[in-house]
Amino acid sequence: MPNRLLNIKDGHNFRDLGGYQTTDGRTVKWRQLLRTGSLANLGNTDLTTLARIPVTQDIDLRGQAEVQQVPDQVPQTATYYHLPVFAEDETDASHSNEEIAKQMQEPGNGYRHMLTVYSRMVTIPSARKAFRQMFNHLLSNPNGATIFHCTAGKDRTGMATFLILSALGVPRETILKDYLLTNEVTADFRKSWLTQMKAQMPATPATDILINNRRALASVNIDYLKTAIGAINDQYGNVQHYLSDYLELSNEELHELRDHYLE
Repeated sequence: MPNRLLNIKDGHNFRDLGGYQTTDGRTVKWRQLLRTGSLANLGNTDLTTLARIPVTQDIDLRGQAEVQQVPDQVPQTATYYHLPVFAEDETDASHSNEEIAKQMQEPGNGYRHMLTVYSRMVTIPSARKAFRQMFNHLLSNPNGATIFHCTAGKDRTGMATFLILSALGVPRETILKDYLLTNEVTADFRKSWLTQMKAQMPATPATDILINNRRALASVNIDYLKTAIGAINDQYGNVQHYLSDYLELSNEELHELRDHYLE
């Protein structure tokens, strides 16, 4: 069985969605759907690894400013598509420490901010357009793998993964486990990053509040995704109606998606 975590040296949270079973007994194909963090720092070794798969589509869910600041390093085998979920990064994954510190002075601000972000990810027009176009590209990629990513590979990417796996018929429990896997595979990186940040700041209660808020921003929480699911259920009844009524995926398209990505 292939490894779920890809062997990428200069990137974080590169994972394969292959191997997940669906409710009808089929399985998601390996090396077809790759959810990842930023491709901006990939070197030649990593690009060669992705080209050998081969990755043929790179779907970038980041905002325009993020793309301009740190553009993707695109495998030579892939076509690049920019599909911004937000016009600007609302997840704070790309914002400076100074920008975030101004917003994160109150206890719980990080957690509350992410609840708002997830609610908006399933309701705003730019997200609807991005996710619909994402499915269009998945349907038009008969050969090779698709990478879809944001900056940290956890929020916009996590929502995209939820929608893709839901469309393929993967059980909700499996999808939630995949979502939370981000915390496991990025644990060392996040711990080192937060420890270094705290060491550079004065030891005050305000510092502790800021660090706790940054921890909430840098990780995933089941409450975040369930907030999005709740918004979907409130407006459309369930995710299948969201896919068919809001994203306008036809039954034929859903069948085609499953035929291509399941075995």
